[in-house]
Amino acid sequence: MGAALIAGGAHVQRGPTWLLFIPLAFVCAGVVVRTHAPIWSLVLGLVGVGIDIAVGPSLGTVLVFTDNLYSAALYGPARLARWLLGITASIAITAGLGAGFFVDNLWQLVVISIQLGLLLVIPVTTAMVLRQQRDLAAAERARAEEVARLVELDRQAAISAERNRMARELHDMIANHFSAIAIQSTAALSRRDLDAETIRTIMESIRENSVKGLDEMRTMIGLLRQEGEETEAMRLRLADAESLVERSRQAGMPAELEVVGEPRELPASVDLAGYRILQEALTNALKHGDPPASVRVVYEVKHVVLTVDNPVNGRKARLPGAGAGVVGMSERAALVGGEIEAGPRADGWRVQVRLPTIEESG
Repeated sequence: MGAALIAGGAHVQRGPTWLLFIPLAFVCAGVVVRTHAPIWSLVLGLVGVGIDIAVGPSLGTVLVFTDNLYSAALYGPARLARWLLGITASIAITAGLGAGFFVDNLWQLVVISIQLGLLLVIPVTTAMVLRQQRDLAAAERARAEEVARLVELDRQAAISAERNRMARELHDMIANHFSAIAIQSTAALSRRDLDAETIRTIMESIRENSVKGLDEMRTMIGLLRQEGEETEAMRLRLADAESLVERSRQAGMPAELEVVGEPRELPASVDLAGYRILQEALTNALKHGDPPASVRVVYEVKHVVLTVDNPVNGRKARLPGAGAGVVGMSERAALVGGEIEAGPRADGWRVQVRLPTIEESG
């Protein structure tokens, strides 16, 4: 296109026309390297336009040179773009004022100033605006990627928390009922002197634990399949501690329950945590301890304190365990803002947990 303009006479004739193609070649070479070598594009453009001014000038070369300026400002260093803006603006203003000494017509001065602005300043400012938009788009993309990473981390954390919650529920349900079943069935198989009535009592207890375990498993499966929060009918309450103690007695661990204070409505999370901790503590006493177990539930003003004691003679546990019981109890207490102590004492083993009630959480 530059060659067509030169051939069409869009130039100042100072010598042979073919000389005008030399500076045109320089500025066009700058276009070729504009993206991967923007500084060299500017250098080639400056050399080309300098030669063109000496032998011409020609409109084609000047127009191509505007692309050299644009490319240097867009693809080159940000500091170079700022320098080019200051330099081109200074040249346009200085040349426009200088032209005032050679022309008498004010309109010609205006035309010259506008032409210099269009040829020098506009390419640089256009590149800077585009560069700013490009940098802004890159920043937004980086921000979107960071948000996506954070969302993925939150999703993984939510999945991990849900898996841990499900693991605790499954452990508490299965360990309690199936531990009782295993101990009772082992006793029935190892004793050949048991009468029919005793065997029947043991089998009734095994059946009750089996049915109860299946009911709780079905309840949990229903919770996993339904949408929304846990319904009131499915809540497990600390007020049902007597049923857990009675189940422990039927499984072969004599236990006594003492309730101090007036039982009251507790937050659903505290009710469930207290119920499951008591269930796990009695299961551990059945598996690892000796009779009798004592359970004490104290309703304080701002807390409910649950204590389970049982003797331990140091013998090997009657059933193997995975060691997840104390960990699960600690996690449940921590999730509702409670505190737990579980460990040996001089006369046995104690589990004591302190959970906040409605007054504190509200």
